Amino acid sequence: MVDIPENFKLKLSELVSFIYPDADCDALIAQIIQAYWPESQPIRETQRTPSNVGLWSEDDAVIITYGNSVKDGVHKPLDLLQDFLKRYLGDTITGVHILPFFPFTSDDGFAVTDYRAVNSELGSWEDINRIGERFKLMSDLVLNHVSSQSNWFNEYRQGHEPYDKFFFEADPKDDVSMVVRPRTNDLLREVDTAMGKRHVWCTFSHDQVDLNFANPEVLLEFLRIMRLHVDNGIRIIRLDAVAFIWKEIGTDCIHLPQTHAIVQLMRLLLDFAEEQVILLTETNVPNTENLSYFGNRNEAHAVYNFSLPPLILQSLLSGSSKHLNQWQRAMPPAQMGCAYLNFSASHDGIGMRPAEGLLDENEINDVIETVQSFGGLVSMRSTPDGGQKPYELNVTFWDALKGTLKGEDDYQLDRFMCSQSIVMALEGIPAFYIHSLIGTNNHMAGVEKTGVNRAINRRRWNYSLLRELLDDENTQHAKVLAAMKERIKIRRAQSAFHPNATQFTLQLGDQLFGFWRQSYDRSQSIFAIHNVSGEELHVPAVSINLIGGHNWYDLISGDKIDEHTSDIKFAPYQCRWITNRSK
Repeated sequence: MVDIPENFKLKLSELVSFIYPDADCDALIAQIIQAYWPESQPIRETQRTPSNVGLWSEDDAVIITYGNSVKDGVHKPLDLLQDFLKRYLGDTITGVHILPFFPFTSDDGFAVTDYRAVNSELGSWEDINRIGERFKLMSDLVLNHVSSQSNWFNEYRQGHEPYDKFFFEADPKDDVSMVVRPRTNDLLREVDTAMGKRHVWCTFSHDQVDLNFANPEVLLEFLRIMRLHVDNGIRIIRLDAVAFIWKEIGTDCIHLPQTHAIVQLMRLLLDFAEEQVILLTETNVPNTENLSYFGNRNEAHAVYNFSLPPLILQSLLSGSSKHLNQWQRAMPPAQMGCAYLNFSASHDGIGMRPAEGLLDENEINDVIETVQSFGGLVSMRSTPDGGQKPYELNVTFWDALKGTLKGEDDYQLDRFMCSQSIVMALEGIPAFYIHSLIGTNNHMAGVEKTGVNRAINRRRWNYSLLRELLDDENTQHAKVLAAMKERIKIRRAQSAFHPNATQFTLQLGDQLFGFWRQSYDRSQSIFAIHNVSGEELHVPAVSINLIGGHNWYDLISGDKIDEHTSDIKFAPYQCRWITNRSK
């Protein structure tokens, strides 16, 4: 048995006693330690102190991609992905989120059959390791549910221990009216088992059966899986759909106290481990609920900035930054040792729940109707009153910005780059979905083939065709990639864009979204100002308080900005990062 620091054992005991009050606390603690520190691996003597140094910096930029986003039918997709990353993004991004790369049955990887294996159609752990030698790797811990065709569920149906208690069951007569749903399918699925008919809980789909974390064996199994990922070079662990993992009949079954305690337990283990691993929670919910996963600097290191995508979209479609400004003014800076993950698009749709309370119903409907006119789709969720509400927009972010509420126009690239510049400049770590980096259009053929709305934004590119398009500077794909690479490189060189550098929202009217960033050592200031409208604007230089005696430059255009100039001109959708230090 490894030496256990007393303060670690005390904190772990408090969490275990709260989550599992009926368990043998000392025995379960020993099992937890054995699960995460097998073979007597060392435990740190002291807990890591939350810090903004070492975990991330302004240099960080992440790509989100499937393991087979590029394929050719000959080579292993993970080898092709590695080639794509090195060929086109080697000097641009530092981190890679490879979406679930395990064997699966549905939901493009999120119905896992084996958490310990790499899907053989993609490659192997060795291929994952090779990518990890060059880039910081993020993997998914899909911990709310497992495939109905997994070995775990098959063992459950046969009544074999310990899997006979691995899944959450309910009675059809139970009152589940309060349960918060992200989908419209029936919550319960009837299955035949060796114990008779049972009704298992299915938050997302009937092929994704919810696990029962009230059974500590489930938690132990996921701690072993976490360890496997860390041993294979994973340094960011994404807790998929974590908000739903704990259920209690008669409640809304989301964000329950035990859920937060389990995240705290995982964070505690990471804080006492030798490897420095970032815990990221994925909670596609309204803003206040999302922020709760920072805890008191004792839960997630990072949370997705889920309100950002719908607010950026609404601002650029309407030409008004009113709601984006209001939201940003109310956003607290991330606590010490915490950070936001900023993004506009991911493998899922543009979540509309995070816009609740920030946009009114008419504004949400305007966005939905406009995106639908650009070829996008909308997915619904069930509400406790038996109705339905929009859950997400299914569209590529590139096509979502074809025009405005007034219709399509010629500003798509300018508008798109404005959206991505906001993602890069805001407090937090920027992350970019592969299809945003290369300007992919809506993939309607995928929707028609699968019947799944989300397939619209999950195209698998033929690698030879994609290379032809990216190597031809006249294609939209090459133009988008070139513009994105140039701006990301500028961003990565600015100390004032450290994920936790000081930020202050500017008051520049409803057509501009601006904020001031300052580096830790105060050597660099950046006034990041983005015109979200299709109009030419003139901003009085005095309105942003450019300090005299400095040489001010726009990092994006290279323009010199004189603090005595009466006005600073902004073309439609133009962005300026005005700094006192040249690039």
